[in-house]
Parts: sequence; structure tokens; C-alpha cells
Amino acid sequence: MKLTAKIKLQPTPEQADALRRTLTQANAACDYISQVAWQERTFKQFAIHSKVYRVVKEQFGLSAQMTVRAIAKVADSYKLDKATCRTFKPTGGIAYDSRILRYKPASVSIWTVDGRFEIPFTCGDRQRAQLANQKGESDLLLIDGEFYLYATCEVTEDAPYQASEYLGCDLGIKNILTDSTGETYAGNHLNSLRKRHAKLRARLQSKGTKSARRLLKKRRRKEKRMANHVNHVIAKRVVKKAKRHSMGIALEELTGIRQRVTVRKGQRRQHHAWAFHDLRQKIEYKARLAGVPVVCVDPRYTSKACQVCGCVDKKNRPNQETFLCVSCGFSAHADKNAAINIGRRASVNTPYASTTPLTHLVGLAQ
Repeated sequence: MKLTAKIKLQPTPEQADALRRTLTQANAACDYISQVAWQERTFKQFAIHSKVYRVVKEQFGLSAQMTVRAIAKVADSYKLDKATCRTFKPTGGIAYDSRILRYKPASVSIWTVDGRFEIPFTCGDRQRAQLANQKGESDLLLIDGEFYLYATCEVTEDAPYQASEYLGCDLGIKNILTDSTGETYAGNHLNSLRKRHAKLRARLQSKGTKSARRLLKKRRRKEKRMANHVNHVIAKRVVKKAKRHSMGIALEELTGIRQRVTVRKGQRRQHHAWAFHDLRQKIEYKARLAGVPVVCVDPRYTSKACQVCGCVDKKNRPNQETFLCVSCGFSAHADKNAAINIGRRASVNTPYASTTPLTHLVGLAQ
């Protein structure tokens, strides 16, 4: 399995200037290559290479391999569609391979327009261990004035096992996740943080002063980092519990739910900020590393069906938190009842299982 280790470069001012100019030159070359590809209606990497390689190498002062990487970046950008001519940000990320980037225990040897530099880096212990199995490309990015390398690393997976029971997981906004054992991961803190940030953004945007814009820029990714951390923690605990009990993990197939479900105007921001897909990806890749099987099931009626008698009725949910069966009188927390139904659907009613394959995630290792 491949994961991405994020490492922070620590260049001198001269090295930082060389890295910045390298990104600028490479992306300028990408703009030129894109224009040629668009005019010639040629979008395959080999075909583009034969048309622009020598011109780009001489005109933009790039090495042979950096020229190849720039051509590959343009070809990749047209794989989604060919409706518009692609343009590239001056300091957009550029991929490096082993010919122009070499990792050492505490530094990297990296090609720039001013030649090769050896630049020290810093990272966590887990990322440093993963770098021992670094394979493939690494992306050089400039984020808030700092240079980072996103290195692709091979990680060994545990042998998968066959599960007879599944830990059902009900996803939501008020409670981010509730499993079939009744453990709940509340979203109160994250939701209140998002509400506070939305109010602060609105106030600063309406103010429009230089200091307000500076504060907006400083805080722009704080909410995203918080949500990312919360999802990592939840995914890690869910996978650990399933592994401990030799269970699989059953998730809801929620793809397209934002198009299927309508909410009141006051709930739109919460609904669209719901990071259920990100949580699913993190659970899937952590489960794959641990050898835990994961299936996605059809979530229809799991929140309205009684786990005891199977009665499905809208009246079974008198409010958001309570489940009270109108047929047999069984009562429970609504999210736990739904999670139990999801787990049973994965282990018993196999025709409900989603055919969606597990995501082969290439994500930040945490």
C-alpha cells in the first residue's frame, strides 16, 4: 500500500529563492506545453514530448528530467477532460523522481535551476520511518511560504482475515459516528468550532481592512486541520476496536447524499461541511493497513427499522436521538439502533452490500 509522508524542508534564503524560481520556471514551461497541446489537439504524453521537449529544455532552462516531469504534469491535467486549455499557478506543485531528488537520513539532494542543493528537512518519527521505503515520485509544494515534500512511500499491510461479524457504523452530523456497541463520537465541539469560524469569516470579510484580510489568510485552514485531525482519531479508534474483536467494519454508502437530501436553509452550511467521505477514506485505508475487512451497505431504512422486530415506520423516530418502535415498543438511542442494523446488513444480508471497491488511498500518513 502507498501512503504519502509530508516532510518540511529547511532551506537557507538562497536555497529557498532557488526553489521558488524552479517552481516558477517549471510552471511557466507547463503553460507553454499546455498551449501547444491545446493548439495541436495532442494530449498524450508521448505525443506532446515529441513536439515540445527540445524547445522547453532550451527556452526555460530545465534539466532533461524536469522537462519530462513538466510534460507529464500537462498530460495528466488533460485526463479529466479536454474542454478547456489548462493553465498553471506560478508556484504550483511539481513532481520530482529519483533522477532529480535523492533522500538522505536528514536531508535531500534536490535539483533546482541553480543546480543541486542539499537541504535539511524535518518530519515526525513515523514519516521518517516511512521514508526508508520511499518509492516513486515526490511533490515539491510551497505552502504559506514554507517548502514541503510529499513523498510516496510503500507501507506493509497486515494479512486480511475473514470476519463473521461486523462493527456497524452510523455516520451523522450531530454525532460524527456511532458504532453498534453504543460508543458515540460526538460532533458538538467540531460543529461549534465551524459555527464560530463562519461568523468570524463573515465579520472579517464585511470589514475588509488590511488587518482583517491578514487574519483571514492566517486562519483559512484552521478549521480544515481540526476536522482532519478529528476524523483521523475516530478512524484509528474504530479500526483498533474492530481488529481487537476480529470484526469487520460496515459503513453506509452515502455517495450522492447531498444531491438526494434537502435541508432547511439554516442547516445548509452544516450539511455541506459534513466530511463523511473523508472519514470513510481514513477508515478504509487504516483498516486495509490492519487487515480489517470493510464493506459499504445500502443505508436505506436503517434509522427507521427496529432491530428487534424489523418494523419500518417513520413514527419510530419521534426525535433525532430517540428510537421507539411503534410495533413492539423497543426503545434505544436512534444512532445505536441504526449502527446495529448496518452491521447486521453487512454480515447477514449480503445482497445489500455495496459493490463499490475500497479506495486505494494515497493520503497523508498519521
